[in-house]
Amino acid sequence: MRGIGEVARLSGLSVSALRFYDGAGVLVPAEVDPTTGYRRYADDQVRAARLIAGLRRVGMPVAEIAQAVRDLGDPDSVRRRLDHHRRRLEDGLADAKRELLRVHALLDLEEKLMTRITLPAAALAASLNAVRFAAADPAGLLPGVLFETGDGELTLVATDRFRMALATVPADIEGPPARLSLPVDFVDELRSPATGPAVLDLAPDAIRAEVGGRVVDGKPLPVDFPDYRRLTQLTEPLTRVTVDTAELRSMLAAAPPVQREHDGSAYEVAILGLDQAGSVRLAAESEWAAATEQHVAVNREFLLEALDAGGAGQLVLDLDGPIKPLALRVPGDDSRFSILMPVRN
Repeated sequence: MRGIGEVARLSGLSVSALRFYDGAGVLVPAEVDPTTGYRRYADDQVRAARLIAGLRRVGMPVAEIAQAVRDLGDPDSVRRRLDHHRRRLEDGLADAKRELLRVHALLDLEEKLMTRITLPAAALAASLNAVRFAAADPAGLLPGVLFETGDGELTLVATDRFRMALATVPADIEGPPARLSLPVDFVDELRSPATGPAVLDLAPDAIRAEVGGRVVDGKPLPVDFPDYRRLTQLTEPLTRVTVDTAELRSMLAAAPPVQREHDGSAYEVAILGLDQAGSVRLAAESEWAAATEQHVAVNREFLLEALDAGGAGQLVLDLDGPIKPLALRVPGDDSRFSILMPVRN
């Protein structure tokens, strides 16, 4: 048996920290003197104390530290927990870097307002065509496309709250970070096929694009585009299925119409399920009603538009139950995807 002071020296935890983790039920001493309250630990608890010290230093929550200690006999389980926490730290660091870049941009505003983005015109048009379908109607709340610069890349995002599309494309960025919503009429001027470079100059009060020998001027929208990242960082889907776009389109055309209404407007719903072989099938409304949890329902028109934006060939669908968004991805291409919000039964 080892006293609390010795365990503190061997593990790197202070005596007060060991007392805290005893009280929290994370590392309970093997013996406690009933008279003095002095704590003694078994030899094999030193390993657990060292693990706790390391996880404490990297900011793992107490509840997860406790689970890691319980899982010490299963190293693979502990490693998975470490990997999960590492990814969480990396995501947090990325968010912090973005926020610091924005702060730097605020400090630099009076010195340099404009951001210049240069990329191939064809790449810009392809990325805009991948997201444009999800932009809101000009009279809607978000009638534009977000242009957000990153480290050597331009991210385009469009959403009308019922669907979202995102595309990221490599680009040369000069000037402070930019995050502006550009109106759809301006965006549509940039979607035509063109050769050579596209040059975008973005400032808080004016925007300009030079594409294919044409110059397009405009003004950014005075809207605060929502944080799209919470939807792009969804957990791994329960089911991921590859589909042929043309085949799914044919199934949608043949499926009996299912009507729903929102704010006085009628629309059709597509109900997706899986057959016994694990392939996507279109389900009837009665099947949806009988087994809601086995199906994902989305706006049929939105799905068709997302298929068009994904291009010919195959797409990957993330099916994660009736209340999670349906994601559509191009196989092997993480630079663009779209999300459709589910329709509740």
